[in-house]
Amino acid sequence: MIVGPAQQLAYVAADVARLAAAFVRESVGAAAAASTKSTPTDVVTHTDFESERLIRHELMVRCPGSTIVGEEFDDLAGKNSVGWIVDPIDGTVNFLYDLPVVSVSIAATINGQVVAGAVADILRGEVFDATLGGGARRDGEAISASSVSELGQSLVGTGFSYESTVRARQADRLVHLLPQCRDIRCMGSAALNLCWVGCGRLDAYFEKDLKPYDYAAGALIAAEARAMVDLPERNGEQFTIAAAPAIYDQLRGLVA
Repeated sequence: MIVGPAQQLAYVAADVARLAAAFVRESVGAAAAASTKSTPTDVVTHTDFESERLIRHELMVRCPGSTIVGEEFDDLAGKNSVGWIVDPIDGTVNFLYDLPVVSVSIAATINGQVVAGAVADILRGEVFDATLGGGARRDGEAISASSVSELGQSLVGTGFSYESTVRARQADRLVHLLPQCRDIRCMGSAALNLCWVGCGRLDAYFEKDLKPYDYAAGALIAAEARAMVDLPERNGEQFTIAAAPAIYDQLRGLVA
């Protein structure tokens, strides 16, 4: 079997995400906040830093000369067309509180386009991955988005900004959405929410003000699982939306 560049990068992303997830798992239940970032509620732990150091080291060993954009450290400029977008712990607040929705997210780019990605669920041990045009998988098995046909029968995931003014606007949107869907879940890991849309555990997910390291890998996984996906760089509205095709338009009309 001939393996193309995107598939090779997906293998690397999944393997490194799996290693980082195992590293983070050792600290579950013992995490402590090291500092805060955008607001006093936006925390980072020592394990976030150590996980990203591990990921950067492994990526440089396997793909020397790559560009790396990560959540916790300055960007590393590369010398070739390959880049990586890294979230060493997606769901840091959950990790801090010992809640079991925490992941590692790694996306690969070629000339700036996301072509592969992997998300490792730290507590479940599952690894989702995808390649552009090559489908999406959970632990090597193909996945697909929900076939739900009505928003009223849909379970929708969301998340909230750490900025209080943005949270207030998000709450206004929920007032309009909640009567129109089965229920809403806020679980604290954008990457996993997107993967769960891809495998049908959620019918849809939306959130405002995410960063590329939050959604790069998960959005590819959802899209390759045949969910409809819209991202901030496409819509100019700072919204990330992924949904089963039949409910996408109605959901977008309510939340965007």
